[in-house]
Amino acid sequence: MTTPPPFATLRRFLPGKAVEHCELCGAELAADHAHLLELESRRIACCCEACGLLFEHRGQSRYRRIGRDVRYLADFRITDAEWESLRIPIGLAFFVRAGEGVRAFYPGPAGCTESRLPLSTGFLPEMEPEVEALLVNRVGAARDHYLAPIDRCYRLAGLIRMHWRGLSGGEEVWRQIDGFFAALGGGGRA
Repeated sequence: MTTPPPFATLRRFLPGKAVEHCELCGAELAADHAHLLELESRRIACCCEACGLLFEHRGQSRYRRIGRDVRYLADFRITDAEWESLRIPIGLAFFVRAGEGVRAFYPGPAGCTESRLPLSTGFLPEMEPEVEALLVNRVGAARDHYLAPIDRCYRLAGLIRMHWRGLSGGEEVWRQIDGFFAALGGGGRA
């Protein structure tokens, strides 16, 4: 048995580029990788493609695979009156089917806040329960609607939390939000 050189051992403790690993098998992950939703805790877990495939269509599993497709809903509309009735204080929200109801979240400087309003599933387009969301952008003149994986919705919340400054958010957070929606495609803030 050979002992590694002393500097090789110390290099492990140097700060470097963090590498993510699959939370199921430990495999090293690429920057753009799959995710699973742990249903009981609502925690998102990073996974490799092989582990993600294991949960593609599992009915009673602990995990559900989060898709990767984003669709712009050009013909979907929520009227201004309908939006006002939801009493969401900002122009961004996402809605997730959960059981027989709907969970509504809006991102802000402290992360995501869940709306406690009783909502029916009637206004939602067809979407995958728990892991796909109706993402609504009504910032400024935008009236954009997307079907998006929930990990993308939480990524938006993370961008807002990371870049928010002061009472109004500051210019950088609005650039980040615009960039996020530009990358999603379809609509855009006017």
